[in-house]
Amino acid sequence: MELKEVPIEKHQDMNFILGQSHFIKTVEDLYEAMMHVPGATFGLAFCEASGPCLVRAEGNDPELQNLAVDNALAIGAGHSFIIFMKNCFPISALNAIKNVPEVCRIFCATANPTTVLVAESSVNGTRGRGILGVIDGHMPRGVEGPEDVEERQDFLRTIGYKR
Repeated sequence: MELKEVPIEKHQDMNFILGQSHFIKTVEDLYEAMMHVPGATFGLAFCEASGPCLVRAEGNDPELQNLAVDNALAIGAGHSFIIFMKNCFPISALNAIKNVPEVCRIFCATANPTTVLVAESSVNGTRGRGILGVIDGHMPRGVEGPEDVEERQDFLRTIGYKR
């Protein structure tokens, strides 16, 4: 088995969701879930794990769809999916994504620099990849103080998640 680090390639402040599912229908169901997120612009890609083993893609933005395909190919793990989004935050889409019957797991939902840890196996001469986990962002630099709390709460009010 070989371990690999696959960096997610994206624009600095762009959000994405990385997950695992179990069926070819995933691509259509994720598309439908994202279409219910008000104002969301997105592209998604799903790595098929059997049959023709294709990357299946959908979205309402060709640039984001191409970005999803490029990252899905780099990760190359069967039954994984990645969704890039603009004009919304992952919190607006996560419940809809988690409620898609084929979705088994969400590895991360972030705008941070992210590295996907992938294991590549060749048991019985068949090559396959699986996601072991992710490195999301940076290590903590300290503990928030009163000014940091106020800044966090102001930010949440600014983006409409707190009154």
